[in-house]
Amino acid sequence: DTGAKIHMHLLETPYQAEYARRRTGQSALKYIDKFGLLGPQLTIGHGVWMTEDDVDLLAERGGCLCHNCSSNLRLKSGKADLSSFLSKNIPIALGIDEAGINDDRDMLQEMRLAYTLHRRPGHSSLNPSAAEILRMATEHGATSTPFFGKIGRLEKGLFADVLLLDLHSLAFPYQDFDIPLLDIIVRRAKRKSVDTVIIDGNVVFNKGRFTRVDEDALLEEISNVLSRAKTPEEVELRELSEIIMPAVKNFYSGWY
Repeated sequence: DTGAKIHMHLLETPYQAEYARRRTGQSALKYIDKFGLLGPQLTIGHGVWMTEDDVDLLAERGGCLCHNCSSNLRLKSGKADLSSFLSKNIPIALGIDEAGINDDRDMLQEMRLAYTLHRRPGHSSLNPSAAEILRMATEHGATSTPFFGKIGRLEKGLFADVLLLDLHSLAFPYQDFDIPLLDIIVRRAKRKSVDTVIIDGNVVFNKGRFTRVDEDALLEEISNVLSRAKTPEEVELRELSEIIMPAVKNFYSGWY
């Protein structure tokens, strides 16, 4: 046992759930549990198609879940039952999975989307609170990394990781401050609201600009590299994918 953290994409789509059932005769979660993979060292990415028994098993073993709300919507994977995980006190991290809705990797927007999407009609107590959503993006996000216990909270002895928001940006043109500040942050904060980012005590973003990299030059370089003509090998792979895709769709037709 090296204590290494494991991050595993699991049960993101209904096809994965059905494949596990057909291949192993049980759920994917129960199958990997046979090999001792479930436990505090494991973070499950997605978990959209976990059953109630799966959720109970994950809670019993002490694993973490990484919820990728906008990615799951964008890729038509489904919607994870966030309230089930919360009710079992399973640590839930918040991620984007490189497939956010707006291609801008805005974690503040991701918080708002998760907060809004999982609210149930009526006055259900199962609706995630703003505090729970913030914890998903901070403390529980840290749970899924090797830095757990060193980051994720503002506390003496931990790394000084701080994000400062511009209150004027949040409140303009008007904000009733009888509403709890956490609710205001989750409901209204955007990328433009970020004033300063500090990592381990070092200011890396200040007043809208990165302090250690030339963002404009970097983006220009990326644009130039990715705008080049495709190589013959890349063209061949693209054509091959177009040829085999109908067969792939036909294979999975009727699985779900």
